[in-house]
Amino acid sequence: MKTRIILLAIVSLFIVQSVRAQYSQLKTLNGYNFQVYYSHNCDDRAKLISTRVDKAFDYFEKLLDFNAAITLLVLSDDDWTKYSSLPLVYGMPHYTGDNILVVAANDNPFWKSFVPPLDQLPGDLREQIQTVYRTESGELSMQAFFDLLAVHELGHAFHLQAKLNMQRKWLSELYVNSLLHAYVAEIEPESLPALTLIAKMVLGAGTNGLTYTNLDDLENLYYEIGQKYPKNYGWYQFRWHSAAGKIYDAGGDQINRKWWDALKTRKEKLSDRELLLFLEFEIGKSLADVMRYWDRDTFK
Repeated sequence: MKTRIILLAIVSLFIVQSVRAQYSQLKTLNGYNFQVYYSHNCDDRAKLISTRVDKAFDYFEKLLDFNAAITLLVLSDDDWTKYSSLPLVYGMPHYTGDNILVVAANDNPFWKSFVPPLDQLPGDLREQIQTVYRTESGELSMQAFFDLLAVHELGHAFHLQAKLNMQRKWLSELYVNSLLHAYVAEIEPESLPALTLIAKMVLGAGTNGLTYTNLDDLENLYYEIGQKYPKNYGWYQFRWHSAAGKIYDAGGDQINRKWWDALKTRKEKLSDRELLLFLEFEIGKSLADVMRYWDRDTFK
């Protein structure tokens, strides 16, 4: 037993040293539930993002009674190409299979591309967008929304490391959006407009021009839609964001713990009918309704 403990300690030390060597060109932040590496000249943003992820980490840990292990990278556009798993899309937060959570430090064209032509929007929506998504420099950008997605990706770290059988790819995305919405509503309610307004804007534009809209399409072509049809994939995400708000309103944040516990007991793959019944009777009607009424656009 003593030999095994010593070997584990040696392996852990080797892993820590390897990680430090890998990110030796980045700066470090300490004092969080995880190690933070960030790009030079991004001190303020690194602290802001790390503090938010740390608060979400504490919230998830208490809610789910589980501790995940992550390393957070807060990167400039130059460093993004060196360390990101999505080198061509600066600004898209993501969680990699080796427990790395990657977020952008700076505003960027990708975030700004989601700002619609304001002259084509109703006056009240235009005013809300100009208020909620105006940056400190006075420009319009979806930075406030994309910053929150670090919490979404943290949710993936928790369920993946817990080895939950999420049953469907779309259900895993809905779950982390539900965690994100609950975190914002409970811990950062002042950020709710930044989280929800963009979904209203995108879903209000309808489905014209979209190639895929149903859950079976997403389940069968998950990676293809994400890589070849990013705006189409974004539409799915905004539907899940909208649904997550309704799930929270119906069951509060504890529905996420109920959801977590229910998934831990179901290791086998459920058929669509079995899954619908499972969602309805073991978690909640608001969740089952996402599956039941998806094609009726109930959650628009």
